[in-house]
Amino acid sequence: MMPKLALFVRLEAKPGKEAEVVKFLETGLALVRQEPTTPIWFALRLSPSSFGIFDAFHDEADRELHLHGPIAQALMAAAPELLSRPPTIESIDVLGLKNMLQAS
Repeated sequence: MMPKLALFVRLEAKPGKEAEVVKFLETGLALVRQEPTTPIWFALRLSPSSFGIFDAFHDEADRELHLHGPIAQALMAAAPELLSRPPTIESIDVLGLKNMLQAS
């Protein structure tokens, strides 16, 4: 079943905190691996100080569960120290998906 809903979270690191944001995102990967209702998760570097998280979900209940889960809580706790402004969280509808990584 293709994920139908997603989130895009934009993160802007404070000057000098870029490496700490990278470490936070690496830790986030470990946390999200424990979430069976988050089948797709990407940590992204958009520029030297801009980062993003893209994740996708099968339904709204799964997306809401993620928004209130451990990685979201950790992000909100770390945001004042690491980020120059609060994270921007956008809810997105997934219109299509190609996944060559899945075994046939």
